Amino acid sequence: MSSVAVLTQESFAEHRSGLVPQQIKVATLNSEEESDPPTYKDAFPPLPEKAACLESAQEPAGAWSNKIRPIKASVITQVFHVPLEERKYKDMNQFGEGEQAKICLEIMQRTGAHLELSLAKDQGLSIMVSGKLDAVMKARKDIVARLQTQASATVTIPKEHHRFVIGKNGEKLQDLELKTATKIQIPRPDDPSNQIKITGTKEGIEKARHEVLLISAEQDKRAVERLEVEKAFHPFIAGPYNRLVGEIMQETGTRINIPPPSVNRTEIVFTGEKEQLAQAVARIKKIYEEKKKKTTTIAVEVKKSQHKYVIGPKGNSLQEILERTGVSVEIPPSDSISETVILRGEPEKLGQALTEVYAKANSFTVSSVSAPSWLHRFIIGKKGQNLAKITQQMPKVHIEFTEGEDKITLEGPTEDVSVAQEQIEGMVKDLINRMDYVEINIDHKFHRHLIGKSGANINRIKDQYKVSVRIPPDSEKSNLIRIEGDPQGVQQAKRELLELASRMENERTKDLIIEQRFHRTIIGQKGERIREIRDKFPEVIINFPDPAQKSDIVQLRGPKNEVEKCTKYMQKMVADLVENSYSISVPIFKQFHKNIIGKGGANIKKIREESNTKIDLPAENSNSETIVITGKRANCEAARSRILSIQKDLANIAEVEVSIPAKLHNSLIGTKGRLIRSIMEECGGVHIHFPVEGSGSDTVVIRGPSSDVEKAKKQLLHLAEEKQTKSFTVDIRAKPEYHKFLIGKGGGKIRKVRDSTGARIIFPAAEDKDQDLITIIGKEDAVREAQKELEALIQNLDNVVEDYMLVDPKHHRHFVIRRGQVLREIAEEYGGVMVSFPRSGTQSDKVTLKGAKDCVEAAKKRIQEIIEDLEAQVTVECAIPQKFHRSVMGPKGSRIQQITRDYNVQIKFPDREENPVHSVEPSIQENGDEAGEGREAKETDPGSPRRCDIIIISGRKEKCEAAKEALEALVPVTIEVEVPFDLHRYIIGQKGSGIRKMMDEFEVNIHVPAPELQSDIIAITGLAANLDRAKAGLLDRVKELQAEQEDRALRSFKLSVTVDPKYHPKIIGRKGAVITQIRLEHDVNIQFPDKDDGNQPQDQITITGYEKNTEAARDAILKIVGELEQMVSEDVPLDHRVHARIIGARGKAIRKIMDEFKVDIRFPQSGAPDPNCVTVTGLPENVEEAIDHILNLEEEYLADVVDSEALQVYMKPPAHEESKAPSKGFVVRDAPWTSNSSEKAPDMSSSEEFPSFGAQVAPKTLPWGPKR
Repeated sequence: MSSVAVLTQESFAEHRSGLVPQQIKVATLNSEEESDPPTYKDAFPPLPEKAACLESAQEPAGAWSNKIRPIKASVITQVFHVPLEERKYKDMNQFGEGEQAKICLEIMQRTGAHLELSLAKDQGLSIMVSGKLDAVMKARKDIVARLQTQASATVTIPKEHHRFVIGKNGEKLQDLELKTATKIQIPRPDDPSNQIKITGTKEGIEKARHEVLLISAEQDKRAVERLEVEKAFHPFIAGPYNRLVGEIMQETGTRINIPPPSVNRTEIVFTGEKEQLAQAVARIKKIYEEKKKKTTTIAVEVKKSQHKYVIGPKGNSLQEILERTGVSVEIPPSDSISETVILRGEPEKLGQALTEVYAKANSFTVSSVSAPSWLHRFIIGKKGQNLAKITQQMPKVHIEFTEGEDKITLEGPTEDVSVAQEQIEGMVKDLINRMDYVEINIDHKFHRHLIGKSGANINRIKDQYKVSVRIPPDSEKSNLIRIEGDPQGVQQAKRELLELASRMENERTKDLIIEQRFHRTIIGQKGERIREIRDKFPEVIINFPDPAQKSDIVQLRGPKNEVEKCTKYMQKMVADLVENSYSISVPIFKQFHKNIIGKGGANIKKIREESNTKIDLPAENSNSETIVITGKRANCEAARSRILSIQKDLANIAEVEVSIPAKLHNSLIGTKGRLIRSIMEECGGVHIHFPVEGSGSDTVVIRGPSSDVEKAKKQLLHLAEEKQTKSFTVDIRAKPEYHKFLIGKGGGKIRKVRDSTGARIIFPAAEDKDQDLITIIGKEDAVREAQKELEALIQNLDNVVEDYMLVDPKHHRHFVIRRGQVLREIAEEYGGVMVSFPRSGTQSDKVTLKGAKDCVEAAKKRIQEIIEDLEAQVTVECAIPQKFHRSVMGPKGSRIQQITRDYNVQIKFPDREENPVHSVEPSIQENGDEAGEGREAKETDPGSPRRCDIIIISGRKEKCEAAKEALEALVPVTIEVEVPFDLHRYIIGQKGSGIRKMMDEFEVNIHVPAPELQSDIIAITGLAANLDRAKAGLLDRVKELQAEQEDRALRSFKLSVTVDPKYHPKIIGRKGAVITQIRLEHDVNIQFPDKDDGNQPQDQITITGYEKNTEAARDAILKIVGELEQMVSEDVPLDHRVHARIIGARGKAIRKIMDEFKVDIRFPQSGAPDPNCVTVTGLPENVEEAIDHILNLEEEYLADVVDSEALQVYMKPPAHEESKAPSKGFVVRDAPWTSNSSEKAPDMSSSEEFPSFGAQVAPKTLPWGPKR
């Protein structure tokens, strides 16, 4: 069995002792040894050689050479025996089964030990347990408890010995239970019993009983004694630093407990063996008696404040006096007012002790320095820097600052305190001379505005005036602001803060009402738009309400004029937003949505861009037909017109306007639009558009197919007439599954009721909550009659009957295929009638129908019609070349699906032929070239079309013929259009965008010939209906391009202007601003000469564009040149130290000056011969004014510069001129490179020999190339 080796506590101790050298020499370094460097071997001990060498050779005395002791195995094995009479499970049928095996498995899983069981000849049980010591002991205890019969016994020991059996935290008791494999129960402390109960095996009980009695016997030998000794003599018994009592404890093995000075108890407790305890007591008594006889006392007065210095840290000073003089010093408690100190000892030593007491008392002193409390933090310095200088020099001095008091307390050794006091007094004097403070009252409501965003305002004031400003927190509601620092800076900061406060008092607060829906838009994404407004009006504070408050009030605060300007600006912005948020809904037939979107969203994108509106279309799977347009009213109207025109072009859509009084509009629309929706659905899905509520318009627009529009108009006018007379309404209820049956196929039944009664019947829409509710509207008598008819129909539907009909089994499959889709349609249409066909496999022709009598009859009639259609079904072949099949199918088979729906036929396309025998050129096939068709016709017999060309149509004969004609109409044809070759690339457009757009718009394929053919013929392939539109569109595009060509020729007129190159930068302007303005204003292109081209004349500027525009641009340039020629340049000597302040942050200040005086100011570059020379260029009078202004600024700023330079002289720290001796580095003796001349000392500057961490080292180059 393999064992796992781990490092146990014992083996670790042995291993450690093996590594530690036997003799440890402690050497003290004298001055000679310090100067003598270590040897190379001492500094860098050699690593051990191979193991074989170590075994053969003797142990060297190096640091690496000691043998490592072997590590003991941590896995142990124990075997123990359970006799037959003590076995718990001895009546087993078969060994290794039953409860005993389960228990062993549980023990192994719980403890991690391995168990092996075997039966001895005497039927006793042998158990071998392997594992870690702890696991083996736990497993053994569990085995004894669960596999061995348990006995119990009691042992009686004195109650006070019980705690020794339990041990600290019960550890001893646990160990005892594990060792003896027993359970030991000790009575609780409140139980008077002294009996301990032991449960386990007989052997275990005996062992445990023996151990418990052994512990008790040990405790019987021990004794406890208490000795009364006066508190004053305790220090003599303990001895200095408790050494005397420690020696007695060590010699006698007795524990002696002397109460500490703070505890007012006199007894000393002794614990230990009786004999040794008696010796310890005798020795203590002897010391006590002796000291009582020999000692005397003297009382002296020592200031209460000096007591702590006599005691010393942790009482060390008292112990020191006791050790030196043998005299005990008694100090009164700290809470006592007494200043009397008692010295107790031998008379001849009391004098020396008294001297030491006074010396200790006077060794420390307490002093104070007067300093205004506001200066305290300047004395302490930033992060305690100033104070650290004093405390580092005199670490024993304690300096204490008390908040609100005008003094600093110093405590420590007398000499150090006087030095520290002198330094602090000097600092205070200096600070008072050069620092000042002032307190100002400003209403606390303005404090946060003074601080500014993220402390911007207050930090600027602090930095500018070199002061500290203390503003109380909001919670204090205090108005007092304190300014501290340089006297001049304090006054300036005070002035500025008071000005700011007075300005705020004169400020105006205005509430602006802006709808909350616009707040996010005004703020902008990541706050960029509100930042622009704040930059435009920096003095105005704009506060938006919290979104959770649902408030419309935006608060503006600032100077009156600025607030007014900001209000107007924001109101205009809101007006624009309101104008741009106008919304209209346009109902467009669902089938035309894709045409409005266009391929890849091209059409809708174009409408959005050109009308500058937002257009939202309903989702493809949504039933909604409404397109929502948002933007400015005029733009929305334009976008709507464009979308409606697309629909009108695509279908035969008529539009009629009907005049109905505005007061009737709401009643005509009905609750949630139910009434108007019923008219729209009944009339083939026409769109009825009512004017916006409150507009006062009477015009209602009806849009849709012509016949349906007329029908809707008639119904709408009839309904309006009814509403004007007197309208009556009744609600009746019917199950939703009956609704379709009541309406009838194509609305026939409900129309019949309406025609006979003249009442309008409205069924619930899919989104209505109450699906049972049917509403009848009209004149009262008409409504009553319609109600009577409908209720009769509903009553008949509630009478459920069961009927049957015979259907030939060959037709059954048609009804049940596609998960019974046909049957589901019948059930929906005929009031939920249930139709049951016989199971497949049975040859029965009986079909059962169950439902309302009328519904069953109607369903039987419909099934009979379907059977007649199936029996009359024929198959027709339609031959269309395979290359056109994809085009005939349409996108996602939409065209074929439409034909199958319209003609109620089935259409099956043939499988695609992978390798057609008669291949045609790809280009010809793609564009539907007729030549290709001709070639194929020659090679193929016309009488026998290919199988892959035949499309099979199934259905009634007349329907199949009509479907065939519809399919043949979908076969694309090709026409040719002549377009000049030079326009082809413009028709194609960038990356084919132009031609793609035309193909999407007209639903055709346009083939442009390859450039190398130089052909003018463009082929258009598509449905015959689309070709004429496509041809017209292409020719219109050609006209546009020809007009553009002519325009391009006119725009390419060139004109050159001669201008001195020195004026070019001024004509271009800053970041090209001036030249861009000219270009945009005159719609021309202006080209300046290339400076690097030596052949090009540098004074020629070329202008390209319309002739008239180029001449206007030339005049504008010459006008600028004329102005520049009048300008003068003057150099001004300006002290370079003020340049930065005149320029300002990011050049803002200098730009302001240049804009104000209309001049150009150039400062010298760094390294210029004259750093003070500044050049001012402009009109003579402007130059003079600008120079005067700059010189005034220089004078003002120079005074500040001189002051700050003077301050810098005093603020510079003293330079340390002491020259330090150069470091020799790390030096060793007897190094390999000193003894052997062939080896040279390592070069410390070499990155190869001393590489830096993380850096790659260049490999050494060898004569035979790099090492492999």
